[in-house]
Amino acid sequence: MAYDFQVTVDCADPHPLAAWWAETLGWQVEPVDEAFVKDLIAKGYASEDQTVVYEGRLVWRVGAAIRHAEALPSGKPRRMLFNLVPEPKTVKNRLHIDIWVGTDHREQVRDELVARGAKFLHAGQQGPHAWFTMADPEGNEFCIS
Repeated sequence: MAYDFQVTVDCADPHPLAAWWAETLGWQVEPVDEAFVKDLIAKGYASEDQTVVYEGRLVWRVGAAIRHAEALPSGKPRRMLFNLVPEPKTVKNRLHIDIWVGTDHREQVRDELVARGAKFLHAGQQGPHAWFTMADPEGNEFCIS
């Protein structure tokens, strides 16, 4: 049996990082229903300190999500969740994302990502396969190939 999944990224500032990844992947930041959030606060199920205003919208402080326009065959979204954690990133990721951009576009995409706040870490190659290892604005490693 195959399972659906989402990728969750621990981070210090979920909303800007989610926006960065949404632009990088061509996905959309998942909207937050402000009326629903306000209703939960009014009913005592949540408190205002659990929210923050980001780009003029009331959102949950603890996280943000992005999703691909097309759902999985099960109907669930292709989704990444950016989750607020108190500790900073200190070591290399044990899991990372590979973005396939094609050999002809790899250098251009690398340069565009660096201009938007990514860091180029190194180039790698194994046989005919080549890639660039990068870090997002919070230092999470990913590769483009």
